[in-house]
Amino acid sequence: MRIVFAGTPEAAVPSLRALAASDHEVVLVVTRPDAPLGRKRVLTPSPVAAAADELGLPVLKAARLDAEATAAILATEADLGVIVAYGALVREPLLTGLGAGWVNLHFSLLPKWRGAAPVQRALIAGDSDLGWAVFQLVAELDAGAVYRQESYTPEPAATAADVLAALAEIGGAALPDIVTRIGAGATPVDQVGEPSYAHKLTLSDGLLDPAAGSAAVLARYRGVTPEPGAHVRIEGATLKTSQLAIADTDAAVPAGVIRMEAKQVLLGTADRPVRLVRVQPAGKQAMAAGDWWRGLRVDQLSIDPLPAAPEPPTEGITR
Repeated sequence: MRIVFAGTPEAAVPSLRALAASDHEVVLVVTRPDAPLGRKRVLTPSPVAAAADELGLPVLKAARLDAEATAAILATEADLGVIVAYGALVREPLLTGLGAGWVNLHFSLLPKWRGAAPVQRALIAGDSDLGWAVFQLVAELDAGAVYRQESYTPEPAATAADVLAALAEIGGAALPDIVTRIGAGATPVDQVGEPSYAHKLTLSDGLLDPAAGSAAVLARYRGVTPEPGAHVRIEGATLKTSQLAIADTDAAVPAGVIRMEAKQVLLGTADRPVRLVRVQPAGKQAMAAGDWWRGLRVDQLSIDPLPAAPEPPTEGITR
């Protein structure tokens, strides 16, 4: 089949490479424009753009699929669109403008965790059974019928970055066969069950709540690592907790208190402490938690209380 591929981050690259190496023909790669990266804010192509250039594939850089981008894509007369974390919506007339429409590789077991951050939200929620799905793109968010989905159980300490990398490789490797079956007339199966939604993460999602207990703290850390990053606040300053682990001690540390016990820097939670392995104080480089702690020359610290949850909207407020 002749394919238009749309994707932007590193998680989309394995899919592009698998399709480019298959019997199918990638006639156009659509990705978001170059973005400023690093301290010097140098304009840098997306990982998908860099991979497409390496593979010698034509590239269209578009921040959104407007009329101009739509016309360029439809002009390819491709048989199928494949989208993996592109970062913008596909609307009519583009949605149904290609021969077999569009399919999306999504990193959850649908209908669970539709939306922008499925792996992250699943980990925060403590889900142990994750997965990926390839489904027919429709106007409703991630609601299309599914061609194939498979479960995946990550390692207990795996972060969102680890899980995304694994699912990107596994799901991407399966795409050429799924595309072949679509070309042969395969019929997708409707989603079954109650949907849940994986809203985009914000900085506040990374704030740890020791009162929730060690399992919840570690689950949140896994879900927000590397972005937006797990953190606590101490006297108004942010301390990033770039690596957390289960503590191998039952030392009694009050919830919200940081202290060193048995040569480990521990953060107390509602049940048992978690171990700070690497931290990054505000304005400094990441470092071993032990080095940070010894430099403070204190017996213990208390983190700032969590801010009060916002009041729910009152009746009659419009969105």
